[in-house]
Amino acid sequence: MCNEHWRNAVNTELSALLKNQTWNLVKLPSHKKAIGCKWVFKLKLHADGTIERHKARLVAKGFTQTEGIDYTDTFSPVVKMTTVRVFMATAASQNWPLFQLDVNTTFLHGDLNEEVYMKPPPGLQLPQPDLVCKLQRSLYGLKQASRQWNAKLTETLISSGYTQSKADYSLFTKKTTIGFIDILVYIDDVVLGGTYNGEINQLKALLDAKFSIKYLGSLKYFLGFEVARSKSGISLCQRKYTLDLLQDSG
Repeated sequence: MCNEHWRNAVNTELSALLKNQTWNLVKLPSHKKAIGCKWVFKLKLHADGTIERHKARLVAKGFTQTEGIDYTDTFSPVVKMTTVRVFMATAASQNWPLFQLDVNTTFLHGDLNEEVYMKPPPGLQLPQPDLVCKLQRSLYGLKQASRQWNAKLTETLISSGYTQSKADYSLFTKKTTIGFIDILVYIDDVVLGGTYNGEINQLKALLDAKFSIKYLGSLKYFLGFEVARSKSGISLCQRKYTLDLLQDSG
């Protein structure tokens, strides 16, 4: 980790983990085992392929978890492509403004129901060497991480007056006397559209206060599709996705 950008990325992630009270440092009980963890490094790119930022993510080694002890249920829904197509077609025909936001440190917001212990991550300073991390929040790599985050977001949206679609659990709608808003969710990517900009602004403020979000402005890139608007409607293309595939395949 000789690059300063990566060191800063690790420090940023550790600060977020500590601020979120992701764990308590404790001695490992004799009847428990501590799972491992590792750092994963990734470059986040803009739609044109230029570097947006260096990202370091702490990932638990969930493959060492024991079912029934460290986790139970793991299923988490993601938006269906059919829903995305209908949403885009409706937005084009009705001339909806479309916005996108990204939830920071997504899986750290999920509440952890099980008792899980983890070995301290590289870079974490310990007051004494025999301590481990007792997880209080979910963490990337845990078997139940995605499910716990989705449950937390769903609970937040429903309590704010949104209705979860029975046909697609990743589609949420809210209707008022002024207008309505639709929300698509794919893990930490959230797309907003509708006829009521006031409600959209309120939702952005709510999610930022609850989870801390990065507002990305008008929708430009989603699920491998570049999104472009014109007077004739909305066009989707996968130029960047195709170039990435070609690069990965050599």
